[in-house]
Parts: sequence; C-alpha cells; structure tokens
Amino acid sequence: MLVHVMKPIAIFRHSRPEGPGYFAHYVEAKRLPWRLVRVDEGEPVPGDPHEFAGLVFMGGPMSVNDDLPWISRTLELIRSAVAADVPVLGHCLGGQLMSKALGGRVSSNAVKEIGWRPVRVEASMEARRWFGATTDFLSFHWHGETFTVPEGAAHLASSAHCENQAFALGKHLAMQFHVEMTPAMVRSWCDSGVGEIAASRSSPAVQTPEEMEVDLDARARALNAVADRLYDRWIEGLKR
Repeated sequence: MLVHVMKPIAIFRHSRPEGPGYFAHYVEAKRLPWRLVRVDEGEPVPGDPHEFAGLVFMGGPMSVNDDLPWISRTLELIRSAVAADVPVLGHCLGGQLMSKALGGRVSSNAVKEIGWRPVRVEASMEARRWFGATTDFLSFHWHGETFTVPEGAAHLASSAHCENQAFALGKHLAMQFHVEMTPAMVRSWCDSGVGEIAASRSSPAVQTPEEMEVDLDARARALNAVADRLYDRWIEGLKR
C-alpha cells in the first residue's frame, strides 16, 4: 500500500534567540513534519519552494534593507512560493520579508514597540477568516521598523503605535507582532536586549523587563490561543 508522506514545513531562523518558539510546539502537537533552516549559522536558503509543505519565517535583529547575502535569496524564495501556491507565514522580520518580496516597503516605525501592547483586529471578512471572533488581544512586540501592505493583500490588524500589524494574501499571512512567544523566550529577550530597552525608553511603546514579565505565563497562554487560531487557518493551505 502506498502511503503519502507530507513534505516538511521549513522554518527559517535568522537569529538563535528568535527561534520557532510556540510554533514548534504547535506543529509537534499536530504531528506535522518540519525542518529548521539555520540561516543564522550560514545554512543556505533553499531555492525551490516545492520541497516544502509551507515556509515559515521567524524574527531577527537585522533589517530587510540590510546588505546581507541571504536576504535577496529569501525574497526570491517567497515570491516563488507565492507563485507556486506554497503557503508562507512571517513573524516580525518574517512579515517584513514577505512585504518587501511582494512589492511593499519596510522603513522605520514612528517609535519602537517593545513589550506587551494591544492589537486591534480589522472588522472585515478576511480578518474574521484568520482571527475568528477575536477583535483585540494583547500581543508581544519587539520592532523598530514597519511594513506596508502589498497591493492585493488585505490589512488585518493594527496597534496604537503601528498601523500595519498584519496582512494576508490568500493563504499567506504576515505579522509584525510576535504570537510565537513562550515565557522562556520573553525572559531571554529581556536579558539579551537590556541595552536596547534602556536606549529606547523615550518611546511610549517600550516597557521595562519587569513590566514585560508581569503575569507572564497567563499572558503567554492567552497569546498562544490567538496563535492557535492563526496557525490552524494557515495549515489548511499546506501543500500535501
């Protein structure tokens, strides 16, 4: 009897501290095969999206406008994946890569967003398809840049300090916020980012490490429930 084995989901890591986080727990629970592409360790960006069921891009401290050799290859891979109907999912830097690949722009946000901030979901049919009944939620943020919504994509969410927090183009989802956070990741980022936090305190959207760790476990659980809804929708489009 012929048994069809699903292709793996490729998860692209651009910085060791910004790994797949909760997304890895999610796909493991769903028993979906996945492969980590360690871009941060010099692993080459694959050229053919058909090797994978879907592509997932995580965050990173760099800018998509930096002159790094892997960025142009990643942009081309995203364009090829969209053309091949292979679903793409982006978290923060990953969302910015998607925007730039699809004709959008990435530039400095008015202020840095670091910590827990509310996100408002658009009152649109497309937003409902992704977020269900959720109209607003508390998400984790860590970014100084922002993306524009590419032509043909649907704007899904915003925050008080960043208008473009998410967009969808068919089965492809780009997010500026971080739904993949675990309590351990938040603590790790607070430790490694203490200098950036201190240098950014003039921003009204930057919290102290102490503020970020208040009710951390409960906040992460609530955020991961939002992630479940988004990821459930996204995996519906995986290439079998």
